Amino acid sequence: MDRPDPALRASVTMTAAGLAAAWLRGLGSRDLTAQRRLFVFPHAGAGASAYRLAAYLPDTVEVCTVQLPGRESRFAEPALTSLDAAVAALAPLIADHTDLPYAFFGHSMGSLIAFETARRLRALGTRIPDRLFLSGMRAPGLQDRDPRHTLPDDELLATADFDGVDAELRELLLLPLLRADLTLCETYTPRAEAPLPCPLTVLAGSDDDSVDEKELADWRRHTSADFQQHLFPGAPHLYVRGTERELAEMITRTFPARG
Repeated sequence: MDRPDPALRASVTMTAAGLAAAWLRGLGSRDLTAQRRLFVFPHAGAGASAYRLAAYLPDTVEVCTVQLPGRESRFAEPALTSLDAAVAALAPLIADHTDLPYAFFGHSMGSLIAFETARRLRALGTRIPDRLFLSGMRAPGLQDRDPRHTLPDDELLATADFDGVDAELRELLLLPLLRADLTLCETYTPRAEAPLPCPLTVLAGSDDDSVDEKELADWRRHTSADFQQHLFPGAPHLYVRGTERELAEMITRTFPARG
């Protein structure tokens, strides 16, 4: 039987590494010190640079932020409109980097992707996260209050916070990206599965008018382990921007260095 060409094996390895680097920003950034990993899943319309948690976490935590197609370094790629497609791409990449204790943090749209990625990892028989931090999103299965992905452009623009953004950039890039992300969220229907055996911490700003405490509490039925709920006082929906230090401290306290 012929042995695989070493050059071909190296090429495949480099391709896999390049794919992981495209999707997971920060992967390998703390190789010498990392004892844990935190995978971060941003909100709709945001890219990996929207979050600065790494600056406030110890060197023992490697932060890997998901970079979906259609934004920042991947702006030339078509944005995904299916949560299943996002999870199908992400789960195998994350499965290759579960050698350390790890957790997920997702905000808004990112909460749904993080949750379904954890369920996909369980289905793959891979080590699942030690904890999910799910932020600013009602529990799966609850009806969207005001679906927006089918709104005409002018009405969708009126709902978005694009103040100060160049009009051409807003209409050619940001608006289609926002519509794609909203489609991903608002067409998502969770499948009936057993609760995850990993703990959940559910977070939100106390002044977030897109989700209430009852909708947050409904996440409890999706775990058979510990459940915690926390509100950041006086904070809006996008509380993450500006509260990275407090959020990082909470994650560090709740996700201690043990394997």
